[in-house]
Amino acid sequence: MTPKRILRYYYLKFTRLQGDPQSLARGTAIGIFLGITPIIPLHTILVLLVTFITRTSTIAAMLATIIVCNPLTYVAQYYFSIVIGNAITPYNLNWERMKAVLDVLLSKPGFSECMQSLGSLGLEAVIILVIGGTVLALPFTIASYFFSLRFFVTVREKRRKKHVLN
Repeated sequence: MTPKRILRYYYLKFTRLQGDPQSLARGTAIGIFLGITPIIPLHTILVLLVTFITRTSTIAAMLATIIVCNPLTYVAQYYFSIVIGNAITPYNLNWERMKAVLDVLLSKPGFSECMQSLGSLGLEAVIILVIGGTVLALPFTIASYFFSLRFFVTVREKRRKKHVLN
């Protein structure tokens, strides 16, 4: 699939969502926020939980998460999360520590060896990544809410006009 077709695909997915524009926009913002934060194994669970609690669109959140969290964006998200986390926390996660863990992971060890290697980074790495990722995600979350609210209101208006004309 070409990038143009992928963009068109997701555009159509979003235009076909039904519901209140505010709920859809909040769901999109939640999806963007959780998709940018470096908590990959927990994205789906957290999207389901947060959208249920906030009564927002789960489907909009899932679509937004898929768009911002994919193999093309992982490296940049983790890199900027580390840079921001190192800058605003008293901890330091450097390349040498990361490389040692990556070397172990790339040697295709078993599950317990993977977990032990990741655990060697310690709580400091988790704090750096989560705080850095949260700070990184906030401006995108706020912008996505307002952009998607305008988008969903426009889509709803077009639907209403089309329905009135028919």
